[in-house]
Amino acid sequence: MKATRYFEEQVLRKRPYIDRAMCLAVLAAPLRRATQADGRVRHWGPVLGARDGQQRIPGVVTLEDGATVHNAFFDRDFVRNQP
Repeated sequence: MKATRYFEEQVLRKRPYIDRAMCLAVLAAPLRRATQADGRVRHWGPVLGARDGQQRIPGVVTLEDGATVHNAFFDRDFVRNQP
């Protein structure tokens, strides 16, 4: 998986509950994609939380190429059936 320096040095350090495998799973089978105004692409997809086994929906932000991970976070406000 390709990742930005920001993801490697900041995101993984500040959010220990996020891991590379989770990001890869979201990129492989996203529920939804959206392009941001700056050209980056957000992907949302289901994963099982490592702590409690509950399904979570992380948002994974990639650069314009759609493959280089820049940011990742759990999106508590995600609604499945929203366009």
